[in-house]
Amino acid sequence: MTAPTVPPVPPFGRTVCAMVTPFTADGALDLDGAQRLADHLVGEGGCDGLVLSGTTGESPTTSDAEKSALIRAVADAVGDRARITAGVGSPDTRHTVELARAAEAAGAHGVLVVTPYYSRPPQEDIAEHFLTVADAVGVPVMLYDIPGRTGTRIEPATMLRLAGHPRIAGVKDCAYDLLGSSKVIAQTGLAYYSGCEELNLPLRSVGGTGYVSTVANVAGPLLAAALDAFDRGAHAEALRCHQRVLPLVEAMMAAGLPGTVTAKALLTTLGLPAGPVRAPLRGAGAERVAELVRAYEKTVGAP
Repeated sequence: MTAPTVPPVPPFGRTVCAMVTPFTADGALDLDGAQRLADHLVGEGGCDGLVLSGTTGESPTTSDAEKSALIRAVADAVGDRARITAGVGSPDTRHTVELARAAEAAGAHGVLVVTPYYSRPPQEDIAEHFLTVADAVGVPVMLYDIPGRTGTRIEPATMLRLAGHPRIAGVKDCAYDLLGSSKVIAQTGLAYYSGCEELNLPLRSVGGTGYVSTVANVAGPLLAAALDAFDRGAHAEALRCHQRVLPLVEAMMAAGLPGTVTAKALLTTLGLPAGPVRAPLRGAGAERVAELVRAYEKTVGAP
C-alpha cells in the first residue's frame, strides 16, 4: 500500500502546542518560565509550533503588553526550531488589528484570529472581520472556528470565500463538523488543524494538516506519534496511538475543568513551569489533580 502523501507544512507547523502562559506564585507573568517551557515543548515535547495567548494561554486575562512580551521571550528561547503563532482574537475588529500588528512586530510568525464573540455577527460581517485583519498584517493568518465558545461558527461557504486571501492560510477547527471541514479541505489550500484532540486522527484522514493541542503541553510525543504512523501508512499503529491517549484527553478536556486548569495542574506535577491560573479560573483541587495524574500515568507513564 502506498503511504498517504504528507501535505506541505504551512508556516504554523504541524504538531502545534497551545501553550499555557506561566505565571509566578503571585500571578505575574513568568517570562523565564515561559522560555523554559517553550524550550521543553519544542525539544523533547515533540512540538514544531506553538500558539501563544490562545484560550489555553489565558488570553482573556493577560494585557496587550504582556502578550507582546511573551512573544518576544518565547521567540528568543526557541529561535528557528518552531513556528510561533500568536492569538490575537477579540470581539472588536480594531483591537484585533492592533493585537495582530503588535504580535507581528514582536516576532510572531503568524496570528490566530477567532470569530468575534458575544455580538454574534452574521457571516458577511465575520468575513469582513477576518479580511480586515489579514489586510493589516504581513504574516499568515489562521482562522479559529469554535462556535461552542463564540456563539457563531464560520460557515463552510465563508471559509471558501476567505481562502482566496493570500495571507489566510489555515484553520483551527473546533466546529465538530467533519463533513463541512472535508468539503473546505477538498476545495481549498487551507491547512486544517484539529483543535479537538479526539479528532486529530479523523481530521488527518480526510486531509487535515495537524493539530493545535492543549494536551500537547504534557503529551506531545504521543499525539505526534499517531500522525507520524498514519503518514507512514501504518494505520493500525496510528489507531493504537490515538486510542492510547484518549483517557488523558478525556480527563483534561472533557471532565468539567477548562484545559488551562488541567494542563497547569499536570505541568506543575511534572516539575515544569506553569504557576497558577488567573481569576475567574481557579486551580484544580487535590482530588482532581490525583485523577489527572492517574490518567497521565495510564497514558504516558509515571511522572
